[in-house]
Amino acid sequence: MLLVPIAFGSCQSDKIKGLQKEVNTKDQQINQLNEQITHMQETNSSLLDRMADLSIINQTDARSIQSSLENINRQNAYIQDLTDKIHEKDSINLALVTNLKRSLINMDDEDIQVEVKGSAVYVSIADRLLFSSGSTRISPAAKGILSKVAAVINDHDQLNVLVEGHTDDVPITTEKISDNWDLSVLRATAVVRTLTDEYYVAPERLTAAGRGSHVPKMNNNTSAGRSKNRRTEIIITPKLDQFFKLLESPELVG
Repeated sequence: MLLVPIAFGSCQSDKIKGLQKEVNTKDQQINQLNEQITHMQETNSSLLDRMADLSIINQTDARSIQSSLENINRQNAYIQDLTDKIHEKDSINLALVTNLKRSLINMDDEDIQVEVKGSAVYVSIADRLLFSSGSTRISPAAKGILSKVAAVINDHDQLNVLVEGHTDDVPITTEKISDNWDLSVLRATAVVRTLTDEYYVAPERLTAAGRGSHVPKMNNNTSAGRSKNRRTEIIITPKLDQFFKLLESPELVG
């Protein structure tokens, strides 16, 4: 038998190469799909583990967590409310100082001082503007000062006012005055009466107090120091009811 060698033409060779290329491409796609399947299996396993962990939390735990979150929200609301109130108080004090300084701008700066201390606005008036030596009667010149202070107080009805009398440490005794403490109280009362009787400040907003010589601004060893210590301080403060109510709030417990 004669064997005749069979030769493939170039066209058939190209087809074989093309098929081989397609096979290689399919193999790559299969490998990629296998990798994706493996990743999905790992992800599913992780999710199942997490679900198993979550199943440990029962309804009681869930309620406890919810209660804690609600308590945190209440505390955050309380803090925000308190912050707003503090900002409001600071704004009121700033406006108060501005109005008082504008009203008293023509007065002697040495004898009248307006400043903020803590949560209050202090108007310190030297006694030489308000009283004669050893007297508890308001001088005519002082009426202009007190009328301007009263106007600002009346414009801010959310404020309370404490009037404090202060003296130096030089002893005083008269037929009507027992000592410096007595003098300081009587002078504070005289200022309060003037604010209410002549300038219509509501009396329930006012408190009169005397500190005697016990809270000096300067040393009493010099005449200049004693002069500074003889003063009346009008202390204007925001009503604190809202702050006390906040501090007693049950939202703080938790």
